[in-house]
Amino acid sequence: MNPPTAIRVALLGNPNTGKTTLFNALAGLNHRTGNYPGVTVEVKKGKGIHGATPIEWIDLPGTYSLAARSPDEMLAVDLILGRIAGEPKPDVLLCLADATNLERNLYLISQARELGLPIVVALTMNDLAESQAISVDLGRLELGLGLPVVAILAARNKGISQLKDRLLEASKGPTPTFDPPLPAEVINSAKNIAQDLDSELPPALALRALLDEGGSAEVELVQQYGAKAAEMLASHRASLTQAGHAVAVLEPRHRYKDLRKRLAGVVTRPKERQNTFSDRLDRWLVHPIWGVAFFLFVMLLLFQSIFFFASPAMDVIDGGMESLQDLARNNLQPGPFTSLLVDGVLAGVGGVVIFLPQIIILFGFLGILEDCGYMARAAFLMDRIMSRCGLSGKSFIPLLSSLACAVPGILSTRVIENRRDRLATILVAPLMSCSARLPVYTLFSAAFFPDPWWLAGTVMFGLYATGFVVAPLVALILRGSLLKGDVPLFVLEMPTYRRPAILPTLKRMWDAGTSFLYRAGTLILATMVLVWALLYFPSADSNGLDFPTRIANANPEDQQGLVLEWKEQSWLGRTGKALEPVFIPLGWDWRIGMSVLASFPAREVVVAALGVSFGEGEVAANDEEGRNKLTQRLKAATWPDGRPLFTTASALSLLVFFALCCQCASTLAVIARETRSIGWAIFTFSYMTTLAYAAAFAIYQTGRLFG
Repeated sequence: MNPPTAIRVALLGNPNTGKTTLFNALAGLNHRTGNYPGVTVEVKKGKGIHGATPIEWIDLPGTYSLAARSPDEMLAVDLILGRIAGEPKPDVLLCLADATNLERNLYLISQARELGLPIVVALTMNDLAESQAISVDLGRLELGLGLPVVAILAARNKGISQLKDRLLEASKGPTPTFDPPLPAEVINSAKNIAQDLDSELPPALALRALLDEGGSAEVELVQQYGAKAAEMLASHRASLTQAGHAVAVLEPRHRYKDLRKRLAGVVTRPKERQNTFSDRLDRWLVHPIWGVAFFLFVMLLLFQSIFFFASPAMDVIDGGMESLQDLARNNLQPGPFTSLLVDGVLAGVGGVVIFLPQIIILFGFLGILEDCGYMARAAFLMDRIMSRCGLSGKSFIPLLSSLACAVPGILSTRVIENRRDRLATILVAPLMSCSARLPVYTLFSAAFFPDPWWLAGTVMFGLYATGFVVAPLVALILRGSLLKGDVPLFVLEMPTYRRPAILPTLKRMWDAGTSFLYRAGTLILATMVLVWALLYFPSADSNGLDFPTRIANANPEDQQGLVLEWKEQSWLGRTGKALEPVFIPLGWDWRIGMSVLASFPAREVVVAALGVSFGEGEVAANDEEGRNKLTQRLKAATWPDGRPLFTTASALSLLVFFALCCQCASTLAVIARETRSIGWAIFTFSYMTTLAYAAAFAIYQTGRLFG
């Protein structure tokens, strides 16, 4: 007996209807969810089984309509229609509808009914509807739509089994056919366009291109069929306008009229709108003054928490790494291998791993803010500011996502319809301080701004605020020069405040931690081995004498000088000395400069590179200044004339350079892919590096001027 054939189920719904949460419940996966539009910007897949039938679940990007205006919305349309290479059409569409706002959600389902696929409707947010005294008659809703409807509560696994049953039934039954609730002339025009262009062209796509002037469907047809498609669409639109059917308002007018008939008697609401807890809270949190003040307070609290709560765990990691170094040093014979293991691998990678607790806290804090619904309020508040810089509040969501990592932040710009707005957001997203910068910020803030207790956290807050200030200013310059255009309209649905889900937040923290450790064990490790080799070789002086032997036989007071001499004549030291005139105006010597250059593939590398470059000798175990040995070495480092290498000005110079410089190969690769041009990636790297150098120069020279 042959096993049952697997079915493909695609999830389609508006943003913020619980689609990704339902996907997790169906597929048994814990993908990240966010309580604001645009989290799902790429197709996610999962596999499961119900009864004996394998099911492949496909989580499509959230969209309010099949009238696609952005790349992620067009991705959903193309996948449903089977127009993506290697991706067969789904067998069933699982459409989500928010019980608290049914009419708006059913607009998308009304469009999906006409695509020739079986559909099952999942009614979500039923607990919120009940709290607002809203009731939905499922029987009447099924009858009105002509589709099966299942009420669910995905977070508590309620209705999931019944939903799977209805999906299997729909996949085996006949596919219902529905005509669009549009005038016959419109439907016939779409059919004629499809037949004249290509017999294989889905009439549904031709209808979308006809109705959505300037939308993604029209762009796709014109790219595929050339001027003929553009001429046909223009001709049919002109004919419809002459017949009294204005294309611009045609679809929403007829669809909502049809939906109001179908929903008659389905939804019961209170006569007066209730003043909910979310409404009362929003009076303060979206206030133009108090709302901004609260947002700044939340961000400051985040960075203070990163120091306060992470300290005990960081002490444990630091002690463990020191023990491993001592163990290796005491049990292995002196030589290149021992030096590589102790000074390269353990000192380098260990200097980065110590910041793991802070990375986890950052992601956990952001996850709670997203899950409770506050991020949408932050986007609303920032729209007032960003619109003056040529962007909209929609750009704030990718920028805020870039606090964790610029790569998903750039990917999430796919929700932005306006091309210039999207490109400007991509180009400024790397200016936001991602988690990879956190180790650098923490190291120098704790080392050079330790007192009073709140100063280190405040310095870190200022560095993150630098991104929030500089990114809109750069966007303003871009929108006024290279990317001129009108400021797009920003429409945002405010979700109801919710209690954050613990398990998804913990999973996000776990994913962040494992990803950080993976980078520490791969890219950072490889870079550290290279940096160690460039600092170790050649290991003999100009007279052919071996440096390790000379150091071992020298007096203790002479050993540190020999170590410095060895590093200066190494391959890395010679290169750094040649480039030192470029670094000196920033307050850096060759060791800092070469550590910064080594970190251009990934920012986290600089801490490990500094650990190798400044590994100049042992620090007394009872020395309590600073957090670890690297902190002591940085504080003790001097110029050749004995002046302290690091001052307040030079430390701030380095911090600001890292806040503004684009040191991430992955980010540049994603920019090239998303803009389909390596030129924009080169432009981003060039302008950010120039901006970082100029800012670091200004800060250091100003610091010197004022002592």
